[in-house]
Amino acid sequence: MERKIISTAAFFGMTAVILGAFGAHALKKVLDLEQLATFETGVKYQMYHALFLLFVGLSNGLSEQKKKAIFYLVIFGIVFFSGSIYLLATDRMNDFNFKVIGFVTPIGGLLLIFAWALLLLGFVNKKS
Repeated sequence: MERKIISTAAFFGMTAVILGAFGAHALKKVLDLEQLATFETGVKYQMYHALFLLFVGLSNGLSEQKKKAIFYLVIFGIVFFSGSIYLLATDRMNDFNFKVIGFVTPIGGLLLIFAWALLLLGFVNKKS
């Protein structure tokens, strides 16, 4: 499981850097400051949670069951939270109104919160 978690963390970290550069350079020409700031929020949260996954993958203090649960919560949390933010920030660039899927953003945020809560519980309930 550790290999899968660390590989996924590396993928999310790498794509966060790519999307951050894309936003700073290519999107700067087509989005206003508010949209760019929104896009950047998605990038930041993706990177934060890539690092979080890296920590979870390298941690010896969590059970495999907790690691697996955190892994899936973070994957879906990033896709729903950051993914929807990317789409909402670039909404004006296409014909589809991504505001109709805006409800998934808070669901993604909640999944990320649950992942952190599981980490907390994993260490609070750990027997010394």
